[in-house]
Amino acid sequence: MRVRPHLYHARLRWSGAAAGPARNYKDYSRAFVLEIDGKPALHGSADPHFHGDASAHNPEDLLVGALAACHLLSYLAECTRAGITVVSYEDDARGEMTLIEGKIRFREVVLAPRVIIGANDDPEAALRLHERAHDECFIASSVNFPVRPEATIVRAT
Repeated sequence: MRVRPHLYHARLRWSGAAAGPARNYKDYSRAFVLEIDGKPALHGSADPHFHGDASAHNPEDLLVGALAACHLLSYLAECTRAGITVVSYEDDARGEMTLIEGKIRFREVVLAPRVIIGANDDPEAALRLHERAHDECFIASSVNFPVRPEATIVRAT
């Protein structure tokens, strides 16, 4: 099977330059704008641990969010193919960064989706589909740390 590459383009601009040049580590602005054609701009900053703005999105949050969103979309696809109705899906994903081999990096991301399925659907089958969704998630397949789904399945009443 021949698959054409999927290409993505994003423009990143350091908007913090308006507050002055970066001269020393503690004082420069970490603000940035991420622009993708046809979509609203995303304003971000560094994590507060790295002198960023706590009210802005940071790359670490965005990575955890991308993993959770990719898993959701893969899971919905798997469920519809298997005939399982998904009524509701919420995830409380969390990631841990720590010092590993002399570098700060992600140790793992744990996904914690809580899924409500149709009243007549099989919860065990729905739970197994999380494994398949994980295997199909493009983002999880691209990172070099474990991404663990720990799902809860509930039947609709």
